[in-house]
Amino acid sequence: MGVLVELDRVSKQYGGVRALDQVSFTVEAGEWIAIMGPSGSGKTTLINILGGLDSPSSGRVLVDGRDIGPLSEKDLTRYRAEKVGFVFQQFHLIPYLTAVENVMLAQYFHSMTDEKEARESLARVGLADRAEHLPSQLSGGEQQRVTVARALINHPALILADEPTGNLDEANEELVVNLFRELHGEGHTILLVTHDSGIARLADRRIELAHGRLSQVSVLST
Repeated sequence: MGVLVELDRVSKQYGGVRALDQVSFTVEAGEWIAIMGPSGSGKTTLINILGGLDSPSSGRVLVDGRDIGPLSEKDLTRYRAEKVGFVFQQFHLIPYLTAVENVMLAQYFHSMTDEKEARESLARVGLADRAEHLPSQLSGGEQQRVTVARALINHPALILADEPTGNLDEANEELVVNLFRELHGEGHTILLVTHDSGIARLADRRIELAHGRLSQVSVLST
């Protein structure tokens, strides 16, 4: 299917701290990559750069053949809306909006909303009957599934997930992990940060960071 993501000697400096140090790798379209490493190893920085939430200090980040490093803030906003679906450990739901309104929020960047499509996205994650509920009326697992529905609404080329099961109990973790397995089976490209080796084993490859450097790449499935 071809290369979707290419990092070429990417570094990120915060003051005197080098969060990423000459990181290079590629991701094929449709691949599931697990990103692992101890706290402070640069995992979240990497996800933020790929998502256009931060920019590299040096090196190139190409997504679908486009170098996103030099993009203006306006172009980065468009890139995030059109190419990326985010799933974070913290759910980042708007507390006074219902589940379906939170999903529709991702469409506003396209200056359009489609409630029917948003409801279909919620149904896709098993929450058709929770569309009118506020986040406070949903369990942690349900809130995380709303964020997955929101991530999928614009049909992104790339799904970026940063510890998406970190705040969930075992039962809800299983539900969310199964969603990612289904998405992978449908051909979505996923980069998922996790500390859980069990979740990492579901990926095609595991990329390990240590002190901002690429320490190991493991092929986990064929």
